[in-house]
Amino acid sequence: ATDADVKNESLSSVQQLGVEMTVRYGKYLNLLKENAENGLCFVLMNCEKFLKQQQRTVESPLCCLQEHCAGYDWFASSVYLIMSGDREKTFTFLQRFSRLLVSAFLWLPRLHISVHLPVTTVESGIHPVYFCSAHHIEMLLKAELPLVFSAFRMSGFAPSQICLQWISQCFWNYMDWSEICHYIAICIFLGPDYQIYMCISVFRHLQQDILKHTEA
Repeated sequence: ATDADVKNESLSSVQQLGVEMTVRYGKYLNLLKENAENGLCFVLMNCEKFLKQQQRTVESPLCCLQEHCAGYDWFASSVYLIMSGDREKTFTFLQRFSRLLVSAFLWLPRLHISVHLPVTTVESGIHPVYFCSAHHIEMLLKAELPLVFSAFRMSGFAPSQICLQWISQCFWNYMDWSEICHYIAICIFLGPDYQIYMCISVFRHLQQDILKHTEA
């Protein structure tokens, strides 16, 4: 892939805002240097270009299926920071990583309206992470942390919704950078089921706060 390959591509306003946030965060962590924004745009536009080649054409009134891009790509941005702003290393990693099953769970845009999914699944607009990982998180939460599970039932809010938010954003704004790197590394080396265990461990860590807020 070269710059010429993606000059017809453009980033949406949401993606541009995400790029600004990522670069600001990367500089705060002393991981990125000047002109890091151009490298990140190169990575995101290339990812969008190549993922489009594996997407279905879907006729649906659902807003989430109208766009080829599934919001901002937090996983690719995380890898870009891990690679200290090296766009070639980042893109090479993502190309190889996309062949692994775990990419379906860590890198959510990987399976957005993908040809690798059944048509009925694509048309539902529900990402496999929601009915796989998030479903198992709720099952485990009921068994491991019944008080937390009951607190969510009383609030009328599903823990799976929160977990999907955490996972889709790679825990940005929820964990420190070192913990985000550990989360990504653990899931890659030990398997996607550790995504579930990570969410359960976060709920266990937050148990007292959750119960306190429930009482109040």
